[in-house]
Amino acid sequence: MSDLRNLPSVDKLVNTHQGSEWIANFGRPLTIDAIRSMLDDVRTDHKSGGSLPSQAVLLDKVLDKLNFWVVPTLRPVINASGVIIHTNLGRAPMSQAALQATHQVSVGYSNLEYDLGKGQRGSRLLHAETLLTRLIGAEAALVVNNNAAAVLLALTALVHRRRVVIARSQLVEIGGGFRVPDVMKQSGAKLVEIGTTNRIHLRDYQQAIDEQPIKLIMRAHRSNFAIVGFTTEPPLDEIVAAAHAAEIPVLDDLGSGTLLDTAPYGLAHEPMVQESLAAGADLVCFSGDKLLGGPQAGIIVGRSELVAKLKKHPLARAVRSDKMTLAALSATLLHYLKDEAVSEIPIWRMISADQAEIQARAQGWATNLKSGKVIPGESTVGGGSLPGESMPTFLLALDIPHPDRFLKRLRQNDPPIIGRIQDSLAVFDPRTVLPEQGEYLLNGIQTSINE
Repeated sequence: MSDLRNLPSVDKLVNTHQGSEWIANFGRPLTIDAIRSMLDDVRTDHKSGGSLPSQAVLLDKVLDKLNFWVVPTLRPVINASGVIIHTNLGRAPMSQAALQATHQVSVGYSNLEYDLGKGQRGSRLLHAETLLTRLIGAEAALVVNNNAAAVLLALTALVHRRRVVIARSQLVEIGGGFRVPDVMKQSGAKLVEIGTTNRIHLRDYQQAIDEQPIKLIMRAHRSNFAIVGFTTEPPLDEIVAAAHAAEIPVLDDLGSGTLLDTAPYGLAHEPMVQESLAAGADLVCFSGDKLLGGPQAGIIVGRSELVAKLKKHPLARAVRSDKMTLAALSATLLHYLKDEAVSEIPIWRMISADQAEIQARAQGWATNLKSGKVIPGESTVGGGSLPGESMPTFLLALDIPHPDRFLKRLRQNDPPIIGRIQDSLAVFDPRTVLPEQGEYLLNGIQTSINE
């Protein structure tokens, strides 16, 4: 215990040259906290038989602690996994125009809720609504913070304590154990489940309508799994016709939702927002950060009188979007309006990427590294979109001992690199690596190979 008397005091360490640098870089309160925490660690270790470190080592420990405390937990990563809309990696990267729009409204003030013409309070709801109605042809639109909030708001405002019909095959669970029926119940809606897991007929809807008062019919798109085999399900326009005959509105929850047809890119057709509206759906809900390729948002489009009810509901304020989301979403929607989505929105550039260019890029990586080979592989859309669908790609494959350990080292890189293992090889898909990230990817891989 006598050795502990030789420990330098907090004041002594603060008054060192390094202490002055820490205060300049990290602030005095955090520096003192780090020194005290380090001394506590040393005392605890000494009681367990550890030796007393030198002052130089103590100073290094303080710096390590300070650096660890200030490193952001949310960091940019390089996605070389081949999953385009990777939920765990932040879903869709945004376009340069969306990033610029976000920056412009963030560095100063903006007319978020100010009518420049009248010189008085305005509404934040107008900014994206004008673009959405022009682009999609809907009567009205509303943007909230995600699609689950969009569904929750719609059901709470329109169906609270009343019955809503939904097919059993659509009571889905999405990422993180989040379940559609739980959202519906939270809204206060009374679920009327119809059909079976694999087969739903139009007569099931009609029977539910005939047997009890129904306030709404909801359809939820199975965006993260597929039911195959002995299945049947009536098309949306037939559901709408039966509902409207009984003066019941229809809510179509597309989950991901897309404004572009995915079929021309070798993928299955994903239901489009415009198609749902054309089929007669009264409200359509979809995401902003999946196949739309923008920021996290929930978008509701449809009949003006129904959207107006949603806007007036108290819950709408709790789930409203902020200025940065609205700016980024507006810039993203402009890409579609100007017919430049495929060239400007990153996920659509990835989906439409030319196979020869992907192969050439992978070969360039292998040549640069003087290691690895190029092999065929598969990319996926991901993000609860187009379940089971994949696109052919080319991969940089490295035959590395213990590839799992190698990939772990890459995840500790700055920036972290996310690859995957295929046939015991560490592989990296050029499709999902942004053009400006290529050099960082190669530097990280080379460093990890040399370790």
